[in-house]
Amino acid sequence: MIRQPERADAQQRHWSGKDFFPLASAIPRKFQDGAGVLLDRVLINGELRHWSGQFAKVLSPVCVQPRGQGSEPEPLVIGQAPLMGQEAAMEALDAAVQAYDQGQGVWPGLSVAKRIEHVQQFLSRMRRERETVVELLMWEIGKTRADACKEFDRTCDYIDDTIHELKVLDRRSSRFEIVGGVVAQTRRLPVGVALCMGPYNYPLNETFTTLIPALIMGNTVVFKPAKYGVLLIGPLLEAFRDCFPPGVINVIFGRGRDTIGPLMQSGKVDQFAFIGTHKGASALKQMHPKPHRLKSVLGLDAKNPAIVLPDADLDLAVRECVAGTLSFNGQRCTALKLLLVHDSVADQFVENLSNAISDLIAGMPWEPGVSLTPLPEPGKIGFLSALVDDAQAKGAVVVNPGGGVNGTYFHPALLYPVTRDMRIYHEEQFGPVIPVVRFSEVDEVVAYVRDSGYGQQLSLFGRDPEQVGTLIDLMANQVGRINLNAQCQRGPDTLPFNGRKDSAEGTLSVSDALRVFSIRTTVATMASEGNQDLVTDIVRNRHSTILTTDYLF
Repeated sequence: MIRQPERADAQQRHWSGKDFFPLASAIPRKFQDGAGVLLDRVLINGELRHWSGQFAKVLSPVCVQPRGQGSEPEPLVIGQAPLMGQEAAMEALDAAVQAYDQGQGVWPGLSVAKRIEHVQQFLSRMRRERETVVELLMWEIGKTRADACKEFDRTCDYIDDTIHELKVLDRRSSRFEIVGGVVAQTRRLPVGVALCMGPYNYPLNETFTTLIPALIMGNTVVFKPAKYGVLLIGPLLEAFRDCFPPGVINVIFGRGRDTIGPLMQSGKVDQFAFIGTHKGASALKQMHPKPHRLKSVLGLDAKNPAIVLPDADLDLAVRECVAGTLSFNGQRCTALKLLLVHDSVADQFVENLSNAISDLIAGMPWEPGVSLTPLPEPGKIGFLSALVDDAQAKGAVVVNPGGGVNGTYFHPALLYPVTRDMRIYHEEQFGPVIPVVRFSEVDEVVAYVRDSGYGQQLSLFGRDPEQVGTLIDLMANQVGRINLNAQCQRGPDTLPFNGRKDSAEGTLSVSDALRVFSIRTTVATMASEGNQDLVTDIVRNRHSTILTTDYLF
């Protein structure tokens, strides 16, 4: 258990800009030696190998309070992770290719029931590491303890739900159908070798929403953890090794340009699971020598708007918009990133929203009640500051009091009124900058949604059934999800999670993910007596693991 440090001024709960970070003496001894957690093992071909090559420092968004007046907060090194290169990455890929063995490997040849057993064993082992992973989520990416616990538990629930849904899917496909004199059975079978890459904002949950379906459907995997949130994979490496056959899951660390590019260029990757920017996804896909053979599932950028109509319940809208814009500091693809508010209620809405933001507590991830925490991504503070400066230069005002920057902490900036000539109107901020746009006619918001290059989700706040119904019809072909009087969100995980335009490719959810990471394959024959006898004998005497009527309970 890591002892959580005390703040320099434990009584000062709201953002002041001063004494924000903990004193050096309060940092746990584990992190005081400048090295922190040493992740010195890599998993390739079922072996946990000691890594003796180069390492990358892992910096925490938690800084150390400066020692003197005028000094900047000092970044805290909390660990080191392997800096693997092309050679090691290709070895991992070759291990996955060999384990798949063109579909003849041990893992793709296992029955669904057996693969489920392996995943259940992994889940049991994973749950033992809850506290360690939660603490690393706090220290690595600045996630509050409550949110870190939620991410871990939600990931476990996702695995349980995936297992249940696979049983349902397998039961549905365990029967034969007779159509036009043809007897057939259709099963879902693996795609091949999958390359899975997760995002830093949900380095466990979002990563596992691709990794687990890929594995449980019989694919072999090369897995690259998120660039921030890498240490938390360390406690799970032994479980991966012990619960899956050699080569089924291979974990690589390091810079994407040194590892991922060569993997794609090899042409040996059959499926690409990536959560990040559409530009990054496009660049990587184009590296594959046969992109038409590459099956992709991508969660990409978003600029999700909230539309507040004149008759909206303002208290509800403000409450949902605060959570929607600032949950995990706005670092979510599902965050609300542009608020479109009708003229008649805009001023009141902004005033109420500003007050609600002022009530939020800023601090360190381990402090009770904290909502706003430091940001893990280097360069993000400068990027957000530039967006705010641009908006202010063109007429917007930071409405909420107490703004400012301290080291890796960026205090939320509520910008109003925002216009289309400002960068923040178009660019995804992925952070705690909240732009509010006034509109007078509904056609203006319809045009914004239609013209946007993104189409993940939107939120619609209003109470007039006729107007809301009309807007649903106008927006339904522009985004993947419409949220009525609620913030944008992914859950429940059983619902589809997708998008249009530059926001997604493929659909992620519990059931849809199983379909994305598999291909429907049919075994068929003419319904003659001889063929029926043949099929009956195969099934009755278990001559096939695919052509079977086994029923999973």
